[in-house]
Amino acid sequence: MRRNLLRERLRAGQPTLGTHIHSAWPAVVELAGHAGCFDYVEFVGEYAPYDLFALENLARAVNTFDHMSAMFKVEQQPRTYLAVRAIGAGIQNLLFADPRPRRRARVRAQRAGRDPRGGWPARGGHAPRRGLRGRRGWARLRAAARRRVVVIMIEKASAVENLEALLSVKGVDMVQFGPADYSMSIGLAGQWNHPRVVEAERHVIATALRLGIAPRAEISHPNEAKAYLDLGVRHFCMGWDVSILYDWFKTEGGALRGRLGAG
Repeated sequence: MRRNLLRERLRAGQPTLGTHIHSAWPAVVELAGHAGCFDYVEFVGEYAPYDLFALENLARAVNTFDHMSAMFKVEQQPRTYLAVRAIGAGIQNLLFADPRPRRRARVRAQRAGRDPRGGWPARGGHAPRRGLRGRRGWARLRAAARRRVVVIMIEKASAVENLEALLSVKGVDMVQFGPADYSMSIGLAGQWNHPRVVEAERHVIATALRLGIAPRAEISHPNEAKAYLDLGVRHFCMGWDVSILYDWFKTEGGALRGRLGAG
């Protein structure tokens, strides 16, 4: 059974570092793996185009690196279907975007991610996807479910108001605050540094630490980590491939364009 480094580090109380990718090209995963710096790559399926073949190929690319695991960001709907397909493709960890404070929806999503007896494949029947092929497929599935890391994003005012109920769902390992959606939900779109948004993020972090759930922060550069480290955060996902490319295009392309002249 392939190890899940993210789960191992969480159990050991060690910090973790991931990076985001939008590209479904497996070579991007390989570049992150060869860098040797990341515990996992998060494919942000909520934002990026992909097909089911891409999920399997991304998982295969991650499998070539013993020091790295994979995470899939599952959008709000159809979350159970997407979670099941990501698991079946061989992606080890799941991040559920925008959970809503409704008990049945929460439990159903978490079971799809964590518990094969209550979620997949028990509900859907036998499904010989990639994770079940070969010898001892069911044993591998059960072992993978026990090792899977489940993350939820707190993105709306209603989620902040019902934070303890969401974090009390069995199987939630990590929590992430989403300032962009939260600021929109309280009528402050784009004002990520507004005191109300900052206060909500600190509330999420403090509550998670009190309940024994690991808070994670998304940052763009290492110098942004200190403020979160001071709050007790030890888990980060840094950088987005599309932002890295844009910054290079803008900075380096602009520098040379300036030397060449406006024409």
